Amino acid sequence: MKMDSKKMKKALQDRLEKDNREFSFDREKDQLRVVNKETGKGITISLPGIIAKWQEQKEKAIDEVVYYVEEGLEAMTGEPVLSGHERNIFPVIRSTSFPSESKEGVPFLTDEHTAETRIYYALDLGNTYRLIDEELLSKEGWDRGRIKETALFNVRSLSVNAKKDQVAGNDFYFLNSNDGYDASRILNESFLREMEEKVEGKMAIAVPHQDVLIICDIKNDTGYDVLAQMTMSFFASGRVPITALSFLYEDGELEPIFILGKNRAKK
Repeated sequence: MKMDSKKMKKALQDRLEKDNREFSFDREKDQLRVVNKETGKGITISLPGIIAKWQEQKEKAIDEVVYYVEEGLEAMTGEPVLSGHERNIFPVIRSTSFPSESKEGVPFLTDEHTAETRIYYALDLGNTYRLIDEELLSKEGWDRGRIKETALFNVRSLSVNAKKDQVAGNDFYFLNSNDGYDASRILNESFLREMEEKVEGKMAIAVPHQDVLIICDIKNDTGYDVLAQMTMSFFASGRVPITALSFLYEDGELEPIFILGKNRAKK
């Protein structure tokens, strides 16, 4: 069976159909929007990425989307509260092309990170999370500094158990705990410094999607090619893609690297 937008749209609507929900489809952007009629809030689903995952994972790809949409809509029905839930505030890494405001036009709380990535802040709600916006900040009487300090403290408390692989003489470390904050661990400076002391060659970092952080000890030119292919593969398969580019890490600084074909890298 060949999957296309029309079939995927129907499959998702059939699974997500409820009396209090309405659907709209943007043909130009190939996006399906699901809205809770009671709250007026909803989630937009981009179909091309799901269709691509369906080619490999079949029904599992649809199951995953349905799960996150259900959790997301459920999270929107309650009023989020920051005070008393300080341990549930975390930073999340997103692409710079990710929306900077909510559908209602309220700016999200963000900080600059690299030319490719931006830091957002989230309130963890269990199986999903809500991005913190200026409205929530104002309602709770918090300031930006308090959110940032709390989130960075919490990300440092997360485990940093990495699985190590060796490819063509280069060491690759993967953090993939699937807690929603694997990429966020790039903000754990003490962890990055520990890794920098451990590497023998050049240290490179990749955050292709939110559920993986890759740290590489590049000891030869082939390492750059392996890293580029690996990052692109993860980027294409991730539920929340971030960037297919990698970064060189040196003295606390992240510098994007562009792989220019066989065995050549440029900062």
